[in-house]
Amino acid sequence: MINIAVLGTGKIIPEAIEAIQASKKFNVAVIWARPHSRDKAQSLAEKFHVDRISTDLNEILNDAAIDFAYIGLVNSVHFEYAKKFLDAGKNVIVEKPFTVNFSQAKELADLAISKKLYLFEAITNLHTPNFFAVQSAIKSLGDVKFIQANFSQYSSRYDDYKAGNVAPAFNPQMYGGALRDLNVYNINPIVKLFGLPKKINYTANFGFNGVDTSGILILAYENFIASCIAAKDSASPSYFLIQGENGYIKVDGTPNIFGNVEINLRGEDVKIFNENKFENRMVHEFIDFGKIFEEKVYSAVERGLQTSLDVIKILEMATSK
Repeated sequence: MINIAVLGTGKIIPEAIEAIQASKKFNVAVIWARPHSRDKAQSLAEKFHVDRISTDLNEILNDAAIDFAYIGLVNSVHFEYAKKFLDAGKNVIVEKPFTVNFSQAKELADLAISKKLYLFEAITNLHTPNFFAVQSAIKSLGDVKFIQANFSQYSSRYDDYKAGNVAPAFNPQMYGGALRDLNVYNINPIVKLFGLPKKINYTANFGFNGVDTSGILILAYENFIASCIAAKDSASPSYFLIQGENGYIKVDGTPNIFGNVEINLRGEDVKIFNENKFENRMVHEFIDFGKIFEEKVYSAVERGLQTSLDVIKILEMATSK
């Protein structure tokens, strides 16, 4: 088993630990928390039968038994903590968004590659069997004309936000907001499948503190247009839809899960399937990360980092206008 240190005690951590353990690739060796969150770490350790917690980062950085760190902390500190572990010779899995700007992402990627360390961004949908099925089926569409992606769900923190209680997910200084929290799940599959667009434009609804509570990102490619909608302030059906001259491929549900796939081609019977194997959306990515590490497929690390760099470039361009 690959020993992994889990950093953080926030909302995503229980789901991540459950997925890490279900992957059968990693052993959660320790949960790290800041001193004020020690009790949360202890509760998580008891729930998931993790033997050890720590509030001493240096203890984990210097622990030769730790192979990986999973960084599930707030967006604004992803770079800081990932760099600490890479500098210490540890492999790293970073929650999305990878970093807050391109220069940080490039520095981490260059550092990891120079040391041949395994550095992954945790983008769940890119590791699902359903995504790979869509990737294989795209050629059947002929020339692609439009992509529509929508990840909209009323945030459980939005009412508090409107009342003036600002969680990190709604704090622009901590790089929260709809673009980075939700729209990254729309953008990543598009970039993985088609690369960088020629032009981008982002139009958003902004809250009282300047955070984008919802927005639409337009990616203009050579021969087609992709629209990426994300909302934390309202809800609608979520989906991922690719339209081509020969038909369409639609993925139902929130794009972070990449659920039921419908392939509808002119003159053919409609195919509807779901090849994903786990209820927890994060399991497939940890299986992939573990397999890549075990089999030493470093080219997969480099390909993943290139996608992360391209996506961060888009996010930076979108927010700089």
